[in-house]
Amino acid sequence: MSSSSNSPNRGRFNLSRWLIDLTPRFFDRALENVGAKQFKWLVLLLLVLSVPLMIAPLRIWQQAVIGLFLVILGQLIMRAEDQESSAETSQYYHLFMVWLSLVTTLRYLFYRTSYTLNFDGLLNSIVCLFLYAAELYAVLTLVLAYFQTLRIKERQPVSLSNIPQEEWFNVDIYIPTFNEDVEIVRKTALSAIACDYAPGKKMIYVLDDGRPERYQENDPRREKFRARREQIRLMCEEIGCTHMTRDNNKHAKAGNINNAFNKTDGDLVLILDCDHIPSRQFLLNAVGFFYDPKVSFVQTPHWFYNPDPFERNLLTRGSIPVGNELFYKVLQKGNDFWNAAFFCGSAAIIRKSHALEVGGIAVETVTEDCHTALRLHSRGYKSVYYDKIMVAGLAPDTFSSYVGQQVRWARGMAQILRLENPLFNPWLKLTIPQRICYFSATSHFLYGYPRLVYAVVPTLFLLFGINPIRGLGLETLAYAVPHILLALFTNHLIYKNVRFSFWNEIFEFVMAFQAGWVTMLALINPKLGSFNVTDKGVSISKRTFDWQSMRGLIVVSVFVSASLFAVPYWLLLRPEDWQAVLVNTLWSGFNLILLIAALLVGFEQPQVRASHRLQRRLNVVITSGNYTFRGETVNISETGALISLESWPNLPDEVDVEIMGDFTARVSLTARVVRVSPVSDEKTLLAIDFVSPNRAQMDNLILILYSDVREWYSQKRESVDQPMTSLGFLATSLTRSFRDLKPIIRNQVRKRVSAVGELYWDGHFFPGIATELGVTGLRLEMRSKKSKSGNRLLGQEDLHKMRNLKPLVGLLLSREEGNPSPSKLVAEIFVVKEEIDDRIVIDLNFPTEFKQRQGTKIKQLLQVL
Repeated sequence: MSSSSNSPNRGRFNLSRWLIDLTPRFFDRALENVGAKQFKWLVLLLLVLSVPLMIAPLRIWQQAVIGLFLVILGQLIMRAEDQESSAETSQYYHLFMVWLSLVTTLRYLFYRTSYTLNFDGLLNSIVCLFLYAAELYAVLTLVLAYFQTLRIKERQPVSLSNIPQEEWFNVDIYIPTFNEDVEIVRKTALSAIACDYAPGKKMIYVLDDGRPERYQENDPRREKFRARREQIRLMCEEIGCTHMTRDNNKHAKAGNINNAFNKTDGDLVLILDCDHIPSRQFLLNAVGFFYDPKVSFVQTPHWFYNPDPFERNLLTRGSIPVGNELFYKVLQKGNDFWNAAFFCGSAAIIRKSHALEVGGIAVETVTEDCHTALRLHSRGYKSVYYDKIMVAGLAPDTFSSYVGQQVRWARGMAQILRLENPLFNPWLKLTIPQRICYFSATSHFLYGYPRLVYAVVPTLFLLFGINPIRGLGLETLAYAVPHILLALFTNHLIYKNVRFSFWNEIFEFVMAFQAGWVTMLALINPKLGSFNVTDKGVSISKRTFDWQSMRGLIVVSVFVSASLFAVPYWLLLRPEDWQAVLVNTLWSGFNLILLIAALLVGFEQPQVRASHRLQRRLNVVITSGNYTFRGETVNISETGALISLESWPNLPDEVDVEIMGDFTARVSLTARVVRVSPVSDEKTLLAIDFVSPNRAQMDNLILILYSDVREWYSQKRESVDQPMTSLGFLATSLTRSFRDLKPIIRNQVRKRVSAVGELYWDGHFFPGIATELGVTGLRLEMRSKKSKSGNRLLGQEDLHKMRNLKPLVGLLLSREEGNPSPSKLVAEIFVVKEEIDDRIVIDLNFPTEFKQRQGTKIKQLLQVL
């Protein structure tokens, strides 16, 4: 008997098999001999055949049934795609869902246009037009996004191993800087030097635009910038890169790079923002693409190792994809399929000859990177987007800095839209797909006003009775709900690992006022505005709220909240309008959830740690005396680490640690053990702080953390969007944001010992047992209050003095009783306790001023005790 005869699905309709196997095979056979031109006609035919589905008149119950069927079908397809391992089959699911979503969206739009526009009265007409324009923008954005992501291009690097090194391109690495901290620039410069490449084929330049001369003599900033420039110069001289300056600051970063173009000799230029630390494999992975002479630039993802304001202030703990993942993990790969990947100004290599051919980096807009890519594509050159994270950067720490960065991008994209008109400009030699991709990107930041319209419209109805939708009720929901849900399902297929449901609305609400204002001004006068440098490396010590950035959103939130209080009055006074009241109430309630979450993004949460922890697994060797323990980091930063050990070691408070990178980098450090946390019978977590690393140790640690990286842990995100879970997380944001912050617990960790100890107090030696010993102190247990010689007893007055004065005392320590030459130490009494069994337990610290004199002696004791 064959196995198929026992299949529980035999004789039953199997949707998955029909979608996965039969339908794709049918289309493969049908389209096998169809050329590109014929395929376009087939697509056009499909659109024509879809028109009846969009405009067919139906009764409300018929529309509801069809809408329910389509939603269930979409849900089944979404679940089937989630379980699909074949990329080719997933593409069929994707294309089918795009078609299904577009049909329901255009059917809803036809219904809205034909039956629901309300021009009854001036106010109703005005609000109706605003809402209709917002919906048209949303539909246009949806269609453009579907086109951009119609096919996701995955690239593999072009190996340089078969090309003789003497034929490799000469590469210049530019690190533009203006006012950033010297230590931030140093990390990037060190890692640029460490990038693997052919000897003599790589040069590193720090492009220092921090001119003190731009300030008046009596301006304190002049001296600040003068001192910083000297520090940058000395740093470059020390580590071996070139310090380059210019005599003006024209055109900000773009002008700085253009100035360097004319002074350096490389064929290719790797541009790195001064906080974008490259991994050592960057050049080897990216340069090979340039052996296609038509390639102008290779862009790689921007990735940030610190939490941005959304992550930190909404307390996501890294479980929610950050804002730029959608762009770098999906949209850029979709653009790349159409040869329309964008140059993003950093983490990219550009062919200098092509850049000079279009006049260098564009200076007419504040998003000079995208503008430059537009001009290169218009010349017929190719772009490459390689999706491998090979830089670790700093995201804006404060919400105000984030707003400034987003405002610059919004202004720059609107400037490009106004100046270049990428969709219709006949002087741009772009393909139609390239025009669509650029139009999608440059029009994206116009979302501000439509997002506010969606928040205000239901409020106007509930508070003032202004109704822009004629016949709003269950009939409208029958058309709108399938459109909304199928768009949600389709976006899930595309963005499920990079943008969770409803988070796009949060991003748009947060920036609605600022983005709306600057894009409007840029469209009116594209010359307004200047390039602003985003502040990085700012530390936040306490909770604050950014009232200035959030004041507009606060007003909207107050109105939305007030509108919900009006609902009972509607039900009492106008019960016949219950359908419209129900729809607007649900709409306002949904808006309020998103608005509260958006407001909390401006509620700054303090940074608990002094430096940002990286979730990296690095091999570690811990040495204490003659004992060695091997482990692996759970997370690590420039100041400390959490280490997993497969044992329960008896360690002192200070140990030697060797940390190894993914390739060959190593660093040896002294570390203080601050916490030991048992996980199981065999596993322990060890929290350590690095003790006063010198300059060389710090540089080596930086290379291990940021440069010696095989693959960053954010390259692949395992978590998948679950819409209701995502909405629930946003709805509970308020409860998380006001929780009390728990300080990091630091336990006193010392090596467990059993040694003979004598405390010298008031001219007498009092015997005891040392039970714990570390580099910083010890614990002494005294079972008797009587001195070693004589009848002197420790009384309450002695203990009172010890507790309050915390005096320095002498100590004798030895392995066994009667040792003729015990170790003599000086310690400071810290804590004195009297136990129930009459024992006296004294915790003592070794004074730092005696560390040099008795530190070696203590370490010797730790080895023998």
